[in-house]
Amino acid sequence: MTNLKPLAFRMRPKHIEHIVGQQHLVGQEKIIQRMVISKRLSSMILYGPPGIGKTSIASAIAGSMQLPFRTLNAATDSKKDLDIVVEEAKLTGQVILLLDEIHRLNKVKQDFLLPHLESGLIILIGATTENPFISINPAIRSRTQIFELFPLSEQDIANGIQFALKDTQNGLGNYQVDLSQEALIHLSRATGGDLRSSLNALELAVLSTPADEDNIIHITTEITSECLQKKFLVHDKGGDAHYDTISAFQKSIRGSDVDASLHYLARLIESGDLPTIARRLTVVAYEDIGFANPSAVHRTLNAIQSAERLGFPEARIPLAMAVIDLALSPKSNSTIMAIDHALSDVKKGNYGQIPPHLRDNHYQGAEYLGRGNEYKYPHHYPNHWVKQEYLPKELKDKRYYIPNTTGRYEQLLANQLMKFRDSLS
Repeated sequence: MTNLKPLAFRMRPKHIEHIVGQQHLVGQEKIIQRMVISKRLSSMILYGPPGIGKTSIASAIAGSMQLPFRTLNAATDSKKDLDIVVEEAKLTGQVILLLDEIHRLNKVKQDFLLPHLESGLIILIGATTENPFISINPAIRSRTQIFELFPLSEQDIANGIQFALKDTQNGLGNYQVDLSQEALIHLSRATGGDLRSSLNALELAVLSTPADEDNIIHITTEITSECLQKKFLVHDKGGDAHYDTISAFQKSIRGSDVDASLHYLARLIESGDLPTIARRLTVVAYEDIGFANPSAVHRTLNAIQSAERLGFPEARIPLAMAVIDLALSPKSNSTIMAIDHALSDVKKGNYGQIPPHLRDNHYQGAEYLGRGNEYKYPHHYPNHWVKQEYLPKELKDKRYYIPNTTGRYEQLLANQLMKFRDSLS
């Protein structure tokens, strides 16, 4: 029955020295290795993308410490299932519990677990793809160490594949497999750092490919491509990868790297997330380009409207046009800096009294109160401008807008501003 389990399951390490990757946690003299060696294990949360070793680390810790190891799912397993683990821990002294999808742990299960975590009866290893600082209840967070796991490198995955091909007990060592170098590279690269997907694709390739007359199974890139079907894009809406991608997208446009901007746009397009693309492009246009190239801002809005009408796959064309336009435009963040400066003063209560001549006077008795009496209507003066105070007297010399002169249009605004401010001095 064991061999019916997927290769990735069978290859899970039994000791921490057999873990593939994550050396910042399990490498020589690193924190988890030190915990195991000193036998001073504390509860922890492991978070990162799928298939990169969260369950493997948990099972390897249990194997290294020779402790009972149980796995439950926070979403689907009940409080009764947790109770069974607790009763076992009372009999054995301690149990390591891997709780998958810990971000979905409800309050009833959480309240049941907390005293057993505090007593050390249960060593909890929570696994999640969600950022625990956002998605996990503070009561659990405060009782655990939080460790981030990262996608495995191509070399890590290649090492895991080659080990699986040699392992005669749990791996594919009983088969004579000729895996081409190109196929190894493809399996190592095409799953975005997900060893589980690579191993399961390898197993499918080996079991579905007939051996030649010498009983050798030849695995080529064509075969691995069929078994993988499509490159796995790490982009789950609402998860870290989603926010990392849109962050990189905006920062690449801001940094004027058109190629990187198109790369991250392609990731977002591949995920089919048109609303996020539209929103981020609008933000970038106003925040990072702004007055430096207002026509590019307008063109971006038109491109977004066209993309929304077209839908994918055609929407990629106006979106790419907008990204290229914005990435290569001159940049100005003067608008966001100006409004944030003004908001900062308001939030601090630094705003003073509105000058009497600017106050509303559309009611009986306003003139008696001095509301609007000395207001000068600019359109009654040459060039539609007249010298008068608009800011509260407490902020009389405050300057929020600082022009950025990288674009010709904002240079014109800067020149006009200078004339106004010189006239006030």
